[in-house]
Amino acid sequence: MSAEAKLSYLGLSLPPAPPKGGVYKPVVIIGGVAYVSGHGPYLPDGGMIRGRVGEDLDLAQGHAAARQTGLALLATLKKELGSLDRVKRVIKLLGMVNSTPEFADHPKVINGCSELFAQIWGEDAGVGARSAVGMGSLPGNIAVEIEGIFEIG
Repeated sequence: MSAEAKLSYLGLSLPPAPPKGGVYKPVVIIGGVAYVSGHGPYLPDGGMIRGRVGEDLDLAQGHAAARQTGLALLATLKKELGSLDRVKRVIKLLGMVNSTPEFADHPKVINGCSELFAQIWGEDAGVGARSAVGMGSLPGNIAVEIEGIFEIG
């Protein structure tokens, strides 16, 4: 099943592609690779999921924020590529969690995005290399920021 069909099958709707927040390109394509700038948990109403995991948000809420960030990444990819069916595989994700110094489950938070991509592209193509790290703060106090590298055709 294609990525676009899988979105529909799963009953998922994408938020609008987030507006740029600085001097950068949302996606840079070199050869068959798309480098996607960091995205936050952008909501359909234009808001963001904000707060520190371990203080304002618990693990489940952080996981949901990472999933929402994944949907925002998909929205940008679709806008820039015309179709998610052009994505052949996830190469690498970098997930950053706005968290307290004591919080230690950053990978479990970023699983929210990784699990979504596995649902869309399957275990082989949807799961790539990944880093998940904690940050003392993120822009606008967003809960999560994720950037990605994707093979495209």
